Amino acid sequence: MIAVTGNTLLIFLILGDSQLHTPMYFLLSQLSLIDLALISTVVPNMMTSFFSGRRNISQTGCGTQIFFTLTLGISECLLLTFMSYDRYVAICNPLRYSVIMSHTVCMQMVIGSWLGGTLTSLVHTAYAMHFPICGSREILHFFCEVMALLKLTCEDISAYEKSVVVSSFLVVLIPLSLILLSYAFIFLTVLRMNSPEGRNKALATCSSHLSVVSLYFGPAILIYMRPGSSQTPKLNQALFFV
Repeated sequence: MIAVTGNTLLIFLILGDSQLHTPMYFLLSQLSLIDLALISTVVPNMMTSFFSGRRNISQTGCGTQIFFTLTLGISECLLLTFMSYDRYVAICNPLRYSVIMSHTVCMQMVIGSWLGGTLTSLVHTAYAMHFPICGSREILHFFCEVMALLKLTCEDISAYEKSVVVSSFLVVLIPLSLILLSYAFIFLTVLRMNSPEGRNKALATCSSHLSVVSLYFGPAILIYMRPGSSQTPKLNQALFFV
């Protein structure tokens, strides 16, 4: 409820205040929208199962949940990368900021984030759902997560697990590298500033974004790129709550 209220208020504040109609706040509103959608994808079904005691989900519902959680997770990853570029332009090239970060460019960033997340998720969902399930049908997770679902299949999924690692590299490590590169240039620019007030203002605008990046990419790397992560389901569930 705190997350829903906070993100909803933030979206309405940005929409209602003309002074906040800037690229940074526009991208921030999209990040809040993704968080709201992700909460709506997982939490209602989880709460219904918990309070009703009916801890089951249909195959269609499971596939739908996988698709939307992957879409939103990857879209958030890409959007955080674009937000770091926005901060890079604002601090390292402020005189051309309004030209580079135009409304058209911002819309292209948002559309690119959603499109990249949707296409990648569609491939993973279609491939994961075609595996037959034999034996136990109990998913060791609080929602339909790809790797937890694939542990129930009776086919060899080693090739798919390798593709997950490759996909994680593309959608996690490459964006993270670009974010770190952007902040390397930002910190070099900040160090060359003569005004302490200017340095503090520049760092303040970046600190919240860096916090979100750490909380997002840290658990993602531990869940999907850590050797033997499939053998620690309880830890993976805890990391998802971060």
